[in-house]
Amino acid sequence: MKLKYLFLFLSIGLFFQNQYLTLFEKGNGNQSATYQETVNYYDNLAQNFDKIKVLQFGLTDSNEPLRLVIFNPDKNFNPTDFKNKAVILINNGIHPGEPDGIDATMMMMRDYATGKLKAPKNTIIAAIEVYNIGGMLNRGSFSRANQNGPEEYGFRGNARNLDLNRDFIKTDSKNSASFQEIFHILNPDVLIDNHVSDGADYQYTLTYILTNKERLGNILGNFYHGEMTDWIVKDLRKKNIDPIPYVEVEGESPLKGFTQFMDSPRYSTGYTSLFNTIGTIPETHMLKPYKDRVKVTYENMLSYINYTDHNYLKIKELRQKNLEQYLPEKSYSIQFAIDSTKFKTIDFKGFEDGMRPSAISGFPRLFYDRTKPYTKKIKYYDTYKSTKEIIIPSYYIVPQSEWQVLNNLKRNNIQFSVLKSDSLITVQSYKIKDFKTVSKPYEGHYLHSNTDVSTTNEKVQFKKGDYLIPLKQNGVKYLLETLEPAAVDSFFNWNYFDSFLGQKEYFSAYVFEDTAEKLLKENPTLKQNFEKKKTEDSAFAKNGSAQLDWIYRNSKYFEKSLNQYPIYRIP
Repeated sequence: MKLKYLFLFLSIGLFFQNQYLTLFEKGNGNQSATYQETVNYYDNLAQNFDKIKVLQFGLTDSNEPLRLVIFNPDKNFNPTDFKNKAVILINNGIHPGEPDGIDATMMMMRDYATGKLKAPKNTIIAAIEVYNIGGMLNRGSFSRANQNGPEEYGFRGNARNLDLNRDFIKTDSKNSASFQEIFHILNPDVLIDNHVSDGADYQYTLTYILTNKERLGNILGNFYHGEMTDWIVKDLRKKNIDPIPYVEVEGESPLKGFTQFMDSPRYSTGYTSLFNTIGTIPETHMLKPYKDRVKVTYENMLSYINYTDHNYLKIKELRQKNLEQYLPEKSYSIQFAIDSTKFKTIDFKGFEDGMRPSAISGFPRLFYDRTKPYTKKIKYYDTYKSTKEIIIPSYYIVPQSEWQVLNNLKRNNIQFSVLKSDSLITVQSYKIKDFKTVSKPYEGHYLHSNTDVSTTNEKVQFKKGDYLIPLKQNGVKYLLETLEPAAVDSFFNWNYFDSFLGQKEYFSAYVFEDTAEKLLKENPTLKQNFEKKKTEDSAFAKNGSAQLDWIYRNSKYFEKSLNQYPIYRIP
């Protein structure tokens, strides 16, 4: 009798598996679902299994809503009730030419729903079905020239041709705004953002980027790069999957060693690290068969889910402790560089590489010989050092005129109060001293870098309705990375404040000549500095226009707003 029921149970399970096969499983192992097929598949799962639900959030640039599928064995899909469990958020299709995660997640959700996989007890799994919907609708077979399958796939740019994995801070896209809504509703403990690599050739099918441990924060970062990742790597190896950190060598031989990728807040895991969420970007290798890439993507997600399910309380505790590192009056690093004195020696499984004449140009070209695999020890540099720090203030003051900034802060759950009356407040004020700018647009912006500021303490008049932002809150790192102008992905560097870099008022020389003469007579200090400038700068001494402009710029007539950063700090 027991065998009869066992056979019946297995038969029902097999029926479910066959009834809910994905397009990938039905095909030849080199095919990926279209956007509509993905939507239909999840709607069918949700209709037939009460542990699966599909939710719709804000619009994307393609005017389609961002869809989130949730698996919860408790059948409760109210995010406010998720606090006592871990939440893993999976992001798929940010680059739809890299669809491994789309197909793998469909199978995984099906396997949890049908009972093929044992449901986690302490973890809720949420997955964005397709993040870059516009890119997935732009389907073809040739945009990924370096990739081995699938037969058809989407395009990297979204409906507005934005690379969404550069948009998490600047938020030019509706996609990013909708992602932020989902992220703060779920408050995930772990993010998995599935990708496919490019770059060097080697034996591995699965590589991975971990949120930079220094940027994530030492308490949570050391745990993630140590105990958690060690367990996940061992678990994958038990499944005959040998992963390695993402290989970033930029056309050179991996034998020279490589560094950990620095995921600044423009990237998904850099953004989520600002809220103390552990993040990984699995990068399957572009030249491996598609069916193998989908398999390791599937197994990698399971390993993360299993570890998180057994250690969810520890992860939540460490997230809270990590936040406590970032309090007013403490230092905070806003720029990093690789520490070349610190590295790990790892076994690397590659292919012999070298240079040979190009059949196209005749010049030397890099090639890899797959008939000559090797395992050699190389250096892996995974430690960054701080190159620029600031002291965390107690408050920022943001004028109500900066509505674009304020909209971003509100969307990211930043807490604030509003001044109830006009107020004269002593603040730290920044002037922009210098910065570099790219010569060509980068993701729709002329991105700044190497920003340098001068700081003064002064009394500034603020208006009723201006915003007072405390730094003692969950979003402290988001505030520091966006509002400190010298931070790599600050709102300043993404051109939010370029209007303050342009002079608005000027003078007519024939009028200001008489005014300048009067200024020098009435102000001995100005006169002294002017004569000193002429003595020290021979070119200046020979240039009447430059002299007049110097007096104007050092007079009470020159506008104070030029290069004035409009957001202020209270220590």
